[in-house]
This record gives sequence, structure tokens and C-alpha cells, in this order.
Amino acid sequence: MTMRSLSMFLLGHVWFFMITRSIAQFVVDTNGKPVERNKEYFIRSAAISGIGGDSILVSRNGSCLLQAGLDNNYIANGLAVKFTPFAAHHDDDYLRLNRDVRITFQTSSSCCAQSTDWRLGEKDATSGRQLIIIGRDGGTVGSYGNFFRIVQIYTGGTLYYIQWCPTEVCPNCRFECGTVSTIWENGKILLALGGGSAHPIVLHKTNRGPW
Repeated sequence: MTMRSLSMFLLGHVWFFMITRSIAQFVVDTNGKPVERNKEYFIRSAAISGIGGDSILVSRNGSCLLQAGLDNNYIANGLAVKFTPFAAHHDDDYLRLNRDVRITFQTSSSCCAQSTDWRLGEKDATSGRQLIIIGRDGGTVGSYGNFFRIVQIYTGGTLYYIQWCPTEVCPNCRFECGTVSTIWENGKILLALGGGSAHPIVLHKTNRGPW
């Protein structure tokens, strides 16, 4: 191998390493592509047990207090979401791992006018856990109840879980952080903080809109 060939070989490996390392910083969808901010995706259950389908809006008692949950229908698509980072780099078009992000259902509430942002609710009297509800958090500086994180389950994979720990929004706050799992209630699957193992998910890009 000539010196020129060796130099090209090494340069190619360095370039490949840099590209791979760069992609590893981002959340990746089921097609192996980085998740784009402000594009539509389905949050889809990846539990080995087969629990749940896509994320949906759930009404527990017909009221306007809506929760985020999982569909019992494993075939039909649920509601798409968009991700909006709290502190996106000006040149970032992609969603980074372990960073604070708003998750917003792409639908208007059918029962009353309200934001469709995911939000951490108060402790539920029945389960003792904090449900993931829908609406803007107007009671805290920075609305930190509306910010979640996408965390990779294992390096290089496309399996993730959702965490609430908004330390970018409030670096000096001491949060009781937790991961999102499920609660079964009257045949419905609700999302809530805590309660054991985090619920694994994948992100599947929708076919809607200009790509």
C-alpha cells in the first residue's frame, strides 16, 4: 500500500467514525434515520409482552382532563406527535438524546379547547403515581412539567424510553426524576411516571407532510 493509499484509507476511517459518532448523539427512528424536530412521528410500544400500540389521548371518565396512553389496537395508527427541543442548537434539525423536549399530539382536543402538550400531572389518588396528562404547565417557571427526555435503552439501538427530568429547563432544581411506564385501568392503558421498569418505545415517522 502506497503512502497516498494509506492516507486515503485512514482519512476514510476517520470520516466514518465522525459520522457514526455524530449520529449516535441523536434519536433514531425505525428506518434508522435521525428524528427530525417538528416532524410527525408515532410513539409506538416496543414491549416484548405486546402491551399497547401507538400513543393516544385517553379520557378516564369523559371529562376534559385527558391523559396520554397507549392504544389497545396493535394494528391501527395512533396519534402522531411532534418533538420541540427546549434548547435546540441553531444548526440542529434533529432530536438529541437525553435532552429536554416538548411532546405534542398533532390533534385538537375534541371535548374542549386545550393544549395537546404532554405534561406531568399530580399524584393520582388511586394508583399513587403521576399520570402523564395533556395541557400546558402554567404553574411553574419555565413550564418544566411539559418537558421530557428520550433515553436510549442500549447503545446503537433504536429502542428508547421516556424520562421526566427537566434539568435543562431548571438546572438548579432538585427533581424527583422518573421514567414513563404504564397503568391498566378499566381496559385502558395510561402512561404514568414510575411503577417499575420503563416502557420501551420506538419512533415511527408518519407518511404525512412534505419530506
